[in-house]
Amino acid sequence: MYFIGMLQTHNRTRREERMTKLTVKSDLTVDAMGTWCPVPILRAADHLHRIAVGEVLELLATDEAVLGDLPAWCRATGQEFLGFEVELPVYRGYARRTR
Repeated sequence: MYFIGMLQTHNRTRREERMTKLTVKSDLTVDAMGTWCPVPILRAADHLHRIAVGEVLELLATDEAVLGDLPAWCRATGQEFLGFEVELPVYRGYARRTR
């Protein structure tokens, strides 16, 4: 299992991969395993209203496109992207609701 996150450096975003355990407690898990882009993000968006501001949504996906899609969706909607835990074939993405 490893963590994948996004680092903001000098106005450029780069992906960071490192072997570590991400310690995030999720308040709601959305299972989108076995689906393809854009379904995982559509499911996350559909379930976001079920958690309160400040709570964390966990998105389970098997399509690696989620590695770019979830951070982009968070930026576009103003949510806080927290990172991924990867234990292939499953990608666990975390986002905190901010509004």
